[in-house]
Amino acid sequence: MKINLQKYGSEDFNSFKTLVCEDALMKYISGNGLNENQARAKFDRILEINSKELELGYFKVLTDENEFVGDCKLERYKHDESILEIGYIIKKNFWRNGIGSLICRKLLDVAHNLYPDLAVIGIIDPENMASKKLLDKFGFESYFIGIEDDLPTEKLILKKLQVDE
Repeated sequence: MKINLQKYGSEDFNSFKTLVCEDALMKYISGNGLNENQARAKFDRILEINSKELELGYFKVLTDENEFVGDCKLERYKHDESILEIGYIIKKNFWRNGIGSLICRKLLDVAHNLYPDLAVIGIIDPENMASKKLLDKFGFESYFIGIEDDLPTEKLILKKLQVDE
């Protein structure tokens, strides 16, 4: 399977909402799904972030058949703009199909091409073994486990981008 990343636009709220309002998908992100107002507020922030830099931001993940399978982000880390942050949410019926690896590879390729000297972090729930395994696969190393913003948090960093040529 191949995937395409397209930046979210204002017309994409309903697709976005199918992800963030579902408890199972948000379990390791915010603890549970967002309500409609929370989803709209988050989406409005995403559109604002997307307007700041052409290549960075939040993206919908689509199959070659244009089917929406999730979303991902590559943005500047809020606590240190000299570091990039990746993240992803995948619809449940696409779990365990290698989509996470495809997303990580694409995001890391973009990061390497745009900012080869910047470190990249992933922030996960320490209990999210699938995300931990995925980030480990790409060479990320854990450097923080604790509570941040009232949520269990593990931060993993990829200090030197390693991209297969």
